[in-house]
Amino acid sequence: MSVILHVDSSVRAASNANPDHDSITKNLAKLFITQLKCELDIDEYIYRDVGMNPPHFITQDWIGAVFTSEAKRDKQQMQTLALSDELIAEIDRAKLIVISSPMYNYGMPAQLKAWFDQIIRINKTFDFDLARGDQPLAPLLSNKILVIITSSGEFGFEKGGVNEASGHLVPHLRTLSKYLGVTDIYEIASEYQEFADHRHERSLQNAKSAAKALASQLARILKENNEHTRCS
Repeated sequence: MSVILHVDSSVRAASNANPDHDSITKNLAKLFITQLKCELDIDEYIYRDVGMNPPHFITQDWIGAVFTSEAKRDKQQMQTLALSDELIAEIDRAKLIVISSPMYNYGMPAQLKAWFDQIIRINKTFDFDLARGDQPLAPLLSNKILVIITSSGEFGFEKGGVNEASGHLVPHLRTLSKYLGVTDIYEIASEYQEFADHRHERSLQNAKSAAKALASQLARILKENNEHTRCS
């Protein structure tokens, strides 16, 4: 089955009265999804705009509920974890996860971090076993594809770039992605937004082209995976 989970995290809308305020990441993600839908029969499309509708931050009560066995949780604890359960179920169903995120202060928006905090949960998306020695955590989900779509005001955050040491958005997403069950990661990036010059326009056009090309590539991969599943 082709189940797509699409998570946007910019606090900006995709379309505004002033086009200069339009979210670049949301529009790139929309372009990717539109192209994907043209080339692939999608069984389920799940959309979350955590920038506009952020998940709750985790609390002491949330942690207490997580570390209470399911059989012993009271009604209030089950309600506290209801959103987390819902978000984890979406991750579990998805084969392809698309996360779009602007770079805020060299990292991810707080709203997106809150989404991850609700999902990365012991005995749900990872387990903990001291028998593994110094690396006791292991993901419980697997075989998912992640597309990371980013925008930044500056440039050169890639490996070897002039601002590599300051770029914490993509490295953080890559680190956390293993607890979503991700095995393959693809990236699309638009840079130079604050410069507002030809470099930004070129970077944005390259990102748009990359979004369409990647959608076509992943459509083929997902079709092949679906055929393999039906023939197994």
